[in-house]
Amino acid sequence: MRRSLERPATTVSPAAPTHTVPGRLAGVATMFGSGLSNQTGAAIGALAFPVLGPLGVVAVRQYVAALVLVAVGRPRPRSFTWPQWWPVLLLAAVFGTMNLTLYTAIDRIGLGLAVTLEFLGPLAIALAASRRRLDAGCAVLAAAGVVVLMRPQPSTDYAGMGLGLIAACCWASYILLNRLVGERIPGAQGSAAAASVSALTFLPIGIFVAVRHPPTAGAVLCAVAAGVLSSAVPYLADLLTLRKVPAQTFGLFMSVNPVLAAVVGGVVLGQSLGLLEWAAIGAVVAANAVSIATR
Repeated sequence: MRRSLERPATTVSPAAPTHTVPGRLAGVATMFGSGLSNQTGAAIGALAFPVLGPLGVVAVRQYVAALVLVAVGRPRPRSFTWPQWWPVLLLAAVFGTMNLTLYTAIDRIGLGLAVTLEFLGPLAIALAASRRRLDAGCAVLAAAGVVVLMRPQPSTDYAGMGLGLIAACCWASYILLNRLVGERIPGAQGSAAAASVSALTFLPIGIFVAVRHPPTAGAVLCAVAAGVLSSAVPYLADLLTLRKVPAQTFGLFMSVNPVLAAVVGGVVLGQSLGLLEWAAIGAVVAANAVSIATR
């Protein structure tokens, strides 16, 4: 969601447990729980939109993400050099923009479609690095799914669709920048520093929203829950999962997120999808699954 979401680059030590069958089963269970937590958090955050709006919910989510990442990464920003700082600052900008465009898209077009469009970001990176004809076919399949999602209809919200595509571009940039930050700054310090900068940027925004639209206790709890379920739980779950399953399996299972988002959106938010929308989501998921599974 993103995916969403926050997926900081992690390094698995050589001493990590081997990928045994019980370990893989535990890893798959953890991945499913992580994806379900991520999408449920986004849906719960959407319940606070009438009071806080997407901007207010994202601000609270950024605060929670910063607290979690700082506690885990323990950054030492005073030791950063400029070649380390500039990708961190770019990552912070992309981090905030990604979540804001995604949540605004969720508000306009629903959770399932917004997450599916955002998922095109990492899918595009995976397919662009390949020279296989099969991956070219996967790209065509994903493009067909997008065409179906964005087909002209009286109820089509093109602004919401556009925001979903912007979120996809941000997620792709997030992946590339995270890789660069991980190369230049040890551990999770870079991701933690970027989350902190993003949270500081959203601090005046959060104050402005609170003054203009005094939040209710329920809305704040929903926003905090979104931060915990969509930031803290997936991040910690991914740290455990990457020690139990191969990276290929991890990437393959991430393709389930658009489906989980559509299901959670229907159950929690009452956002039902038609047969064509489900087919389009299936096309995007299948494109990613086939591309990864055949490598």
